[in-house]
Amino acid sequence: MNKKSWIIFSIIVIAIVGGMIYISTQNRLNVSDITNDQLNTAIAAESRNGNIADHEIGSKNAKVTIVEYADYQCPGCSAAAPKTEEIAKKYKDNVRLIFRNFPIAGSHPNARAAAAVAEAAGLQGKFWEMNSLLYSSQDAWKNASATERDTIFRSYAEKLNLNIDQYKIDVASSKVKNKIDFDMALGRKHGVAATPTFYVNGKNTEMDSSGSIESSVKEALKKAGVEIKD
Repeated sequence: MNKKSWIIFSIIVIAIVGGMIYISTQNRLNVSDITNDQLNTAIAAESRNGNIADHEIGSKNAKVTIVEYADYQCPGCSAAAPKTEEIAKKYKDNVRLIFRNFPIAGSHPNARAAAAVAEAAGLQGKFWEMNSLLYSSQDAWKNASATERDTIFRSYAEKLNLNIDQYKIDVASSKVKNKIDFDMALGRKHGVAATPTFYVNGKNTEMDSSGSIESSVKEALKKAGVEIKD
């Protein structure tokens, strides 16, 4: 290829890449109106999130709120999820756990499909049950082909006694797509770059050596005037 051809080729590549970036940017939901306070509490159902509210465990009047951004194919998320849910249940009168999707498709190609499955289950009142099942069985589907993955996920829906016809409609629906897109837009605004990411009362919180955020939650509870009995 001569110099002129290389120049033309480079221009075409730049144009294609630029176009892809532009399209990607245009497809992102606009959440500029969401305040920092809203990012750190449960967001109600609205049109942008497919009329699917944030998924929660714990008291709505909690002194401490945990916001979790997670990817179902992420090994770290799988390890942290049961510990975080246990914390929310242990301190349920004073702690509120909010889950948001943040599938990183570039490294986890089955993560977004898993998120859609969890959201579809949620529309039948089984979000947390599917959440736990997807994490506990991650090894079974993380490297599966699309066909294999969908068969595995359907078996989970059957295991949870979901209405399969409705599940099939919901898992491919725009409402579920919008929910995942909305969660990801919130995550980007929140500064999420990897998973799992936790915010405890608005503070970006790292897991301790045991892979738990309980020490940070207990510290936040004490700061809020809640007596902790170990």
